Amino acid sequence: MNIRRLRPTTALVGAAALGLTTLTACSTNAGDGRTDGKLDVVASFYPMQFLAQRIGGPAVHVSSLTKPGVEPHDLEISPRQTADLSKAGLVVYLKGLQPSVDRAIAQAEPRQVADAASYTSLEDHGTEVEGEHGHGHGVEGEAGHSDEGESGHEGHDHSGDAAADPHIWLDPVRYAQVAKGVGKALEKADPDHAATYKKNTTALVKELNTLDQDFRSGLKGRSSDTFITTHAAFGYLAERYGLRQEAISGLDPESEPSPARIRGLHAIAKKDKVNTVFFETLVSDRTARTLAGDLHMRTDVLDPIEGIGSKSKGDDYIQVMRANLNALRKALGAK
Repeated sequence: MNIRRLRPTTALVGAAALGLTTLTACSTNAGDGRTDGKLDVVASFYPMQFLAQRIGGPAVHVSSLTKPGVEPHDLEISPRQTADLSKAGLVVYLKGLQPSVDRAIAQAEPRQVADAASYTSLEDHGTEVEGEHGHGHGVEGEAGHSDEGESGHEGHDHSGDAAADPHIWLDPVRYAQVAKGVGKALEKADPDHAATYKKNTTALVKELNTLDQDFRSGLKGRSSDTFITTHAAFGYLAERYGLRQEAISGLDPESEPSPARIRGLHAIAKKDKVNTVFFETLVSDRTARTLAGDLHMRTDVLDPIEGIGSKSKGDDYIQVMRANLNALRKALGAK
């Protein structure tokens, strides 16, 4: 069985044009990283955009390199967009997730950057399973998670951490750490609105802490810890809440599961009494539905929230995370 991303050519071309238009609009500033008095912030993809918008509020103008409906890993940056990055007041991105963005930032050398990977610790959730790479088993319990350095892990270098799982935003605790780092970066880039950024960061972190508590309480009394999903995006979430993630493919949704991996999933599903195979909104659900059909299981959406689109079960990160919690509660038999 094969798993392939959905790649509508016209959508990608249109998205690239939109991204170029958005960044070109920002480039009409006076060369100080501002447009009409507002700080120009360029986000690499939705989770970074959400933080910039919620923390920046009306003091910033936020554009995203990755448009709705475009899978972030597929993004390619044009030379013009690379040039325009240098004119932004702040670029918020996650090093290691989108190679084209990493290259563009290295070339453009923006005046200020906020790398989400530097505000928390990244882990390798890939494991070897019957010759398959990167199935991202969750680790039961919370060992290995640390709340240290919540104000930002300045100086962390993840450039040699090729196997590191980048999906840190799916753990509300780590995402709160990143929020604090982005807030500090906004204060540095725009000291005149520092008080606003501090206030908004505090409010968002409080909301993320509430979300964390809701996951903890909502997943109590479950009958199973194991869930099967399309690709290994949920390692941090699984580790945070004592779950076990079993992915059809690895950290890269492009990878194809071997027959051995499919046989392994059959055995795991029977042993752990799994009743649901999860798929996501931006990737083809064909393999997930085939596996579910073979095992007489149901399918549902567990959204990695790499973008918000018409199929998203919510209008923003918080809403979609709550939809994910409800889906997990149902699949795991939480009471």
